[in-house]
Amino acid sequence: MHPLVASAGMRTGVGMNAPVGLETGSVRRWFDRASTTYASAAGLQRDVRMELLARLDFFTLTPRVILDLGAGLGEATVALRRRYRDALVIPVDLSAAMLRQGVGRRRLWRKSVAVCADVRKLPLANGTVDLAFSSLMLQWCDLPREAFAEISRVLRPGGLLLASTFGPMTLQELRTAWAAVDSAPHVSHFPDLPDLASQLTAAGFEEPVLDIEQRPEHYADALTLQRELQALGARNADRARRRTLTGKSRWRAMTAQYELLRTPAGLPATWELIYMAAFANGQSASGGRPAEALFPADSILKRSRP
Repeated sequence: MHPLVASAGMRTGVGMNAPVGLETGSVRRWFDRASTTYASAAGLQRDVRMELLARLDFFTLTPRVILDLGAGLGEATVALRRRYRDALVIPVDLSAAMLRQGVGRRRLWRKSVAVCADVRKLPLANGTVDLAFSSLMLQWCDLPREAFAEISRVLRPGGLLLASTFGPMTLQELRTAWAAVDSAPHVSHFPDLPDLASQLTAAGFEEPVLDIEQRPEHYADALTLQRELQALGARNADRARRRTLTGKSRWRAMTAQYELLRTPAGLPATWELIYMAAFANGQSASGGRPAEALFPADSILKRSRP
């Protein structure tokens, strides 16, 4: 393990033998494998990250401690450090390999600590974070409400969560094509906007503001889409997925169904994006500014939490 990558214990939201939910271990393994190919395939991820960063303009913030949750290769970490030069920005990711790639590529990382941890069990003290930034990470959490609760724990009163995730219409065309072949899940299921809003509120966030955007993309064929998803580490982590290799006959049957949806631009693939902002413990998302707070690094990071 790279010396700049710390490690925290893992915890799953439900038992590993549960029939529903995501396998955290599989998610980590696939992103580890994709660490060397992710950057070349992450065009949509780049655009969403830039949009989320631009939304910081709506808030008057002077954060001292920032978490980049799902930091990956660290593009948002670098942007946040440039924007808030006096802040301590801590990149956090489930995949140690992604963090190692980021450390190797980004000089701005080399004098700080990257934290390899499950967002549902952060090795951080209570109430020590001013801004939690998370671009396209929450869809990989088995139970988003557990992630929201943990983020709420580490945010100080008035701290801001700014995040994006995928909505349930994401890859609906691929899901429909596979549904004509068998009943097994082939595309992960994502919570919708009302569900996310209620989970934020239940976790202690005040008046969360969410909006939704559908972004259509087109691909030459189903194999091109599959290769992009593999390069991103975005594979089906549903516990109920088929465990055997996809046979040629089933793949041909799926692609034949998908071809029925072809347009002059190519095979369509919808990406539904949900953006959210909410303040922890008593601040409304309609405005407000967290008071400044200073914490030495050794009071923020810790090895474990009761």
